[in-house]
Amino acid sequence: MTTTDIDLTAGTGASGDGASTSEEAVGAAAARLLGILNDSSAAVLASIGHQTGLFDVMAGLPPASSEQIADAAGLNERYVREWLGGMVTARFVRYQPAAGTYRLDPALAPSVSGPGVDNLARMLQYVTLMGEVAGRIAQKFRTGGGLGYEDYPDFMHIQAGDSGSVHDASLVSAILPLAGCVDSLRAGIDVADIGCGAGHAVNLMAEAFPASRFTGYDFSEDAVLAGRAEARRLGLGNARFEILDAAALDIVEGYDLITVFDAIHDQAQPAKVLENIHNALCPDGTFLMVDIKASSNLADNVELPWGTFLYAISTFHCMSVSLAQGGQGLGTVWGVQLAESMVRAAGFGNVEVKELEEDPFNAYFVARK
Repeated sequence: MTTTDIDLTAGTGASGDGASTSEEAVGAAAARLLGILNDSSAAVLASIGHQTGLFDVMAGLPPASSEQIADAAGLNERYVREWLGGMVTARFVRYQPAAGTYRLDPALAPSVSGPGVDNLARMLQYVTLMGEVAGRIAQKFRTGGGLGYEDYPDFMHIQAGDSGSVHDASLVSAILPLAGCVDSLRAGIDVADIGCGAGHAVNLMAEAFPASRFTGYDFSEDAVLAGRAEARRLGLGNARFEILDAAALDIVEGYDLITVFDAIHDQAQPAKVLENIHNALCPDGTFLMVDIKASSNLADNVELPWGTFLYAISTFHCMSVSLAQGGQGLGTVWGVQLAESMVRAAGFGNVEVKELEEDPFNAYFVARK
């Protein structure tokens, strides 16, 4: 199979060669679409299960009635009962008609409940986010441009929960060691996190390495305020946050370590941001960039299990927010190859691409001047 001849009919029974399509293939294609309809509906319902805490409640309950489940979750029983119907038909929940009881499938429970990285229900919130802006994105197909960050009021919260689960589990123990600077962090260095969002990563690092000094930069006032509030709650004197567009960062040799977690591909001027980061690093400094692990070549992403999701969230958010600022619109799936080449073009002579087993979604770029 070449990059110009991708068989998109695999699994549908269609010939894919331009010949007339059999009734069997047409039926299989229709069945696939019905499956997509059901699965996307299950995704929205599962997102509700995460947002309302229903999955967490049910993970700790024996078989229970809708009334018991609603009472335990502090929710309206009628809505809970209808939601349970969808979860039963989606095979998330087991139903006993005689007893009128529901039980979350024990095999599924680790993937939809709890605070850890295994809880994939958290990511299903992106489906509901895309649904909220679908009509406006459709208009951008006609007019060009994109939607601004203000059009996604829930995005910061969703992304903070998503990235926070990874950072809580791995940032100090696994991610920072990839950069080879843990000893320096213990001794005391200056660190910046670009596009810090709600600042949880900054505060985790500041708490773990009290001798070092940490600054989080983000152009969202709400994000910066959230980071400051968490730092105050934790009593951190070595973490600070500033409102700043990374494209305007003009510090020269001010930081020993700069981190960016899944933020470069959203930038209006990603090349400029990378150049600014290069300039802001001390001569022996380290740049740790975390971004989506995918290929820059579409053909290589056809078999990526979450490839469709990546292109979807790019269309509905990551590419769009860049285009809204008159930017390049790199998109979520800019790919490891392009990412590495852009880091090198910014002036970094030594770039390594690393992976973590516990984080299959991201690639880790460790760069030095």
